[in-house]
Amino acid sequence: MKKIVIVALLLFGTASMLQANDIEDLSKACNAGDSNECVNLGLMYENGEGTEQDYLRAVELYTKACNSGDASGCSNLGVMYENGQGTKQDYSKAIELYTKACDSGDASGCSSLGLMYENGQGIKQDYLKAVELYTKACDSGDASGCSYLGVMYENGQGVKQDYFKAVELYTKACANGDDNGCYNVGVMYTRGDGIKKN
Repeated sequence: MKKIVIVALLLFGTASMLQANDIEDLSKACNAGDSNECVNLGLMYENGEGTEQDYLRAVELYTKACNSGDASGCSNLGVMYENGQGTKQDYSKAIELYTKACDSGDASGCSSLGLMYENGQGIKQDYLKAVELYTKACDSGDASGCSYLGVMYENGQGVKQDYFKAVELYTKACANGDDNGCYNVGVMYTRGDGIKKN
């Protein structure tokens, strides 16, 4: 029993040291101008991985990455503004950042911007624009974008209602790891909408 406790303590101590080294290494890389590492470090602070959760620090790091042209940094910063984490909630600023991210090829930025249009947060509700953005995200490999687009087809929002297309999109989302897509395709199977009831 003592061996197990000692091994567990050694493993925990080693993991803590590795995370501390990760933060140190990421900080050096970020300070040297590697915007991708600024994003990674921001994620660690945002989620409290290997360090105390610190939204303010995450916002600083995402801002640095975004200002350096890193699209995922802009997208992550948009999330912080949308949710009011580490900064005052500001839908207009979130939309600006999601637009910058999406225009720079960040698929999750397109999905997030699509949600803003779908829900009319900080911008006039526009289902057609949401569909356009979800399509761009899905075509770029964002599983959430496929799932959101599936909802639009299922409900006939911004597109003609099409259960078959919804099932196709949910299946694609699920295959790429989106839990909502998996759930939604399961519901479609249960109801027999767009697919044989099972």
